[in-house]
Amino acid sequence: MAVRRVLILTAGFGEGHNAAARNLRDALAVEDAAAEVEMRDVFLEAYGWANRLAVRGYLLLINRLPGVWNLVFRWLDRSNAVCERIGIFGRAARRMRALLHEMEPGVVVSTYPGYNHLLDHLYARSSRRPFQQVTIVTDSLTINRVWHTGHSDWYLAANEETAAVMRSQGVPAEKLRVTGFPVPAFFSEVRASKVAPPPGAPWRVLFMVNAGKCIAVEAVRRLLSIEGIDLTVTVGRDMALEQRIRALGGGAKVHGWADELPRMMADAHIVVSKAGGATVQECLAACTPMIVSQVVPGQEEGNARLISGSGAGVIAETPEAIAQAVRDACADGGAVWKGWYAAVQRLSRPHAARDIAQWILKLNPS
Repeated sequence: MAVRRVLILTAGFGEGHNAAARNLRDALAVEDAAAEVEMRDVFLEAYGWANRLAVRGYLLLINRLPGVWNLVFRWLDRSNAVCERIGIFGRAARRMRALLHEMEPGVVVSTYPGYNHLLDHLYARSSRRPFQQVTIVTDSLTINRVWHTGHSDWYLAANEETAAVMRSQGVPAEKLRVTGFPVPAFFSEVRASKVAPPPGAPWRVLFMVNAGKCIAVEAVRRLLSIEGIDLTVTVGRDMALEQRIRALGGGAKVHGWADELPRMMADAHIVVSKAGGATVQECLAACTPMIVSQVVPGQEEGNARLISGSGAGVIAETPEAIAQAVRDACADGGAVWKGWYAAVQRLSRPHAARDIAQWILKLNPS
């Protein structure tokens, strides 16, 4: 019988985990309105304010002390510490046990690697469980082994290049599926082909300012000096930064929190932003080439390499380099941009959330 109860586990340590979980939840609701789907952050439920403080610390570390985070990331990749010490999260383990007892899911989907180890702790590392266990890997190419040193029946990778890395790390090929990253359904509905603007029409450039705020004002200043572009800037909830950018003048459209961000991404010819897992995959789904303006060492290195290595954009981490990358892309009728666009089309999987949801609904408990 088809699965009717799906538990999706996420965590706040990076927006990619939440985005993948949220988009899969929404797709499951569309594919089967009768399915019982829960999206839960067990660590947040168990530890409350302490978890929120840990998330803030993590974000501070990756944005202000990336070199330190890089050392932590490499250590986690080599160490068995997560496997051996997950038992210290006893409150989270008890919350997980209660949740599984209450819901009795047929499938448990994790978008955060710590949950596989927490489930190993509950089931004494046995693979015999009353549900199918699915892991959605939210990174590309740079895959920390924490993702797969815990048990999972299935691993879903965003692209074949990432699946190849995981196979090289010892993940059995029969457990791997290349599905794409679950992006919002909106991207599957806006598949009109992009073309370079005709002579005299502007290139639409979207600069999504995330964590790299120290270069944002100067980068916008330099972008405003480029003739022939229509610049839109989003700054989230940073009102002070929004005011500083507005003070530059120059005709840029400046937004704070933008509910229409997916549409903006789809409408743009070029997106400038950091190499977050969700951001990169949404740009690919929107068929919008990307200039990567910031790379967090560790997990984001692979996302950036996916863009630059496939020819779907470039990495440019200074204001000067960002502006020059835009000039290069738009020169000669967009010759460089056309190459980027062709590469993006090859990587684009806008229907991934729907495809994953349909597959999950066909799984049976083990």
